[in-house]
Amino acid sequence: MTTTADRLPHALDAPEVAERLDGRRPAVFLDYDGVLTPIVPRPEDAIMSDDMRAVVRALAQRCPVCVVSGRDRAVVSELMGVDDLIVAGSHGFDIYDPARGPIVHEASQGWEGLVAEVTERVRAAADDIPGTLVEPKHASVALHDRHVADADRPRVAALVEAVLAEHPGELRVTPGKFVHEIQPKIDWNKGKAVEHLLEVLDLDDSGVVPIYLGDDVTDEDAFRALVARADAGRPAGVGILVIDPEDAPSRDTSATAVLATVDEVGRFLDGLAR
Repeated sequence: MTTTADRLPHALDAPEVAERLDGRRPAVFLDYDGVLTPIVPRPEDAIMSDDMRAVVRALAQRCPVCVVSGRDRAVVSELMGVDDLIVAGSHGFDIYDPARGPIVHEASQGWEGLVAEVTERVRAAADDIPGTLVEPKHASVALHDRHVADADRPRVAALVEAVLAEHPGELRVTPGKFVHEIQPKIDWNKGKAVEHLLEVLDLDDSGVVPIYLGDDVTDEDAFRALVARADAGRPAGVGILVIDPEDAPSRDTSATAVLATVDEVGRFLDGLAR
């Protein structure tokens, strides 16, 4: 079931959130960019603040906390400045638990050669398009075009289409904010990563309510996965879309509630920790 962002209740005072948590333990899953840190022009500048870091650490002492990001796992761990959380990088392709080591799953291997080949292809072609930034990742390659002139954006789109045509049926593009992420065409996403983590961490029971905070289109897979839990007779999770409804009132979403800013995310997480 979907709605629009302007129709969602605010998570800081939504009865729906309180009711689902009543008598149950939360398991918290967090996107990084736009949730734990504001979106910034240069991806490498998205460093989590000291205040947010303190809130996340305090929450992790009281309930399971996992970060699920489209970024490369090693990069997001470094930007967070927190090394004792489970991190699912590359949209859940690459999951690591400091206590257990790598968490394997059906999509965690077998694509390495394809990703390496595509990364080099994109890097070479993007050299001719001013303003592009190529970000190699563990299980994908991201082509950023935030600083590309409008006149050159069709060239970026053409490059992406050409790469897909060269590998028919093997690749897909995950859209984002000023980024085209090219990855293996495998039935895996942030929602499947969350479900896998709930199972592996023994959190898939009636006493646990998963909460997922995300701002991007790719986070909708996780929101849908939490809604679908109710169809399987399990407690439905809580999906929280981090977006200012005034900026995107018609944004379709499967989330349960909304938070408008990263500061509000901090207040919400701090409330959970307390």
